[in-house]
Amino acid sequence: MKNKINNRPTDSEMEILEILWENGPSSVRFINNEINKTRPCGYTTTLKLMQIMLKKQLLTREEKVKVHIYSPLTGRDETEGILLENFLNKSFSGSAHRLVMQALGNHNTTDTELEEIKKLIDELERKQSGTDE
Repeated sequence: MKNKINNRPTDSEMEILEILWENGPSSVRFINNEINKTRPCGYTTTLKLMQIMLKKQLLTREEKVKVHIYSPLTGRDETEGILLENFLNKSFSGSAHRLVMQALGNHNTTDTELEEIKKLIDELERKQSGTDE
């Protein structure tokens, strides 16, 4: 499904996707009301963004009812994975090592985060060695 995200979503488009992922299929009015909880945004601006997202194949639209209902074409995990892969390839020449080292070096990592990272590394090592239980 990697071909579903041909164009990287803009920040405004990601905001709309986040609302849809959190709330499920929604109308333009609902999305616009949610955006207006954090910043002012006109209804026609939200409508135009969602129409663009439909053309970019980031959204689908249900037209059987009077009010059009929009849904994201891909889930959050898939979208984030594709965006991360693109970022990794463009910014770090595909090196996960360089990405992780940069992220850890520029971030105050908590003990809990470090434990989660260690667990993930252990899990990846088990999978690579074929001893995944």
